[in-house]
Amino acid sequence: MNIQMIEAAATRARSITRRTPLLSSRALDAIAGRRVLVKPECLQHTGSFKFRGAWSALTALPEDQRAKGVIAFSSGNHAQGVALAAQKLGVPAVILMPSDAPAAKIEGTRSYGAEVVLYDRTTESREEIGAAIAAERGLTLVRPYDEPQVIAGQGTCGLEIAEQAAEAGVTEADVLVCCGGGGLTAGIALALEARAPGLRVRPAEPEGYDDTARSLHSGSRERNAQEAGGLCDAILTPMPGELTFPINVRLCGPGVVVTDQEVLRAMSLALRHLKLVAEPGGAVALAAALFHGDELAGEAVICTISGGNLDPAMLARALEV
Repeated sequence: MNIQMIEAAATRARSITRRTPLLSSRALDAIAGRRVLVKPECLQHTGSFKFRGAWSALTALPEDQRAKGVIAFSSGNHAQGVALAAQKLGVPAVILMPSDAPAAKIEGTRSYGAEVVLYDRTTESREEIGAAIAAERGLTLVRPYDEPQVIAGQGTCGLEIAEQAAEAGVTEADVLVCCGGGGLTAGIALALEARAPGLRVRPAEPEGYDDTARSLHSGSRERNAQEAGGLCDAILTPMPGELTFPINVRLCGPGVVVTDQEVLRAMSLALRHLKLVAEPGGAVALAAALFHGDELAGEAVICTISGGNLDPAMLARALEV
């Protein structure tokens, strides 16, 4: 992985992916006690940064291989990203999704023309199911984070952060990134290493699913005790990725861990003050910026809102906090 791969992904995505803004709010600054700059990837195609990596991965495939179709597994955001990228490129897509994924994400994936296969994440292996379908149909697996071209695509978000932070006069700051398997974290970290070395990435995770924070602390990949049932479904992964962790352990500062209550408060504040709909997993970095200031350095902090795909009931729950 290197900056040249990220720049190549950005070239392939030009005029396709959205250049999301860097937003601010005086109300959020007051809560955080410092300047807060928010990168709203919830405004990206499909409502998540995942479209960046999906587009990068699919457009990097040889044309004859891509034409046979692709397969992916995801609780929803990677699913929708791959489904839309495949639709735009006119190729078939099969998506494996856990049966307990939010209904909005399942229906969203189907709306982009993908074939959705549901599985029980507590009793079935998505890897085994996916391998069998891929072999039978000749499909190419597009991994959600442990895939170089996916990481490169997510890194295009980091290129934008580097440019926008400089425009905002911020050259030194912690950059809080919502972290599951670590693809967005690694991609942004690589981009900032090359384009804005004064910006340091800090992974943000929910309490009980803080495998990256624990792994960064120990220096080796740690596994979560459980893989399902948490509020932040979009970023619940078993452990850091094989490809992403070496990048993140080299480039990232310590992880920040937030509670579910803090996530719900951050979702509510994003809607009230930024007019943004953030899903739980997409709001963990904002929660870290607002409520964990004692763990951060500098007069400004940058954070991602990585996704905005949620059911109405979850949004109502957040607004009740």
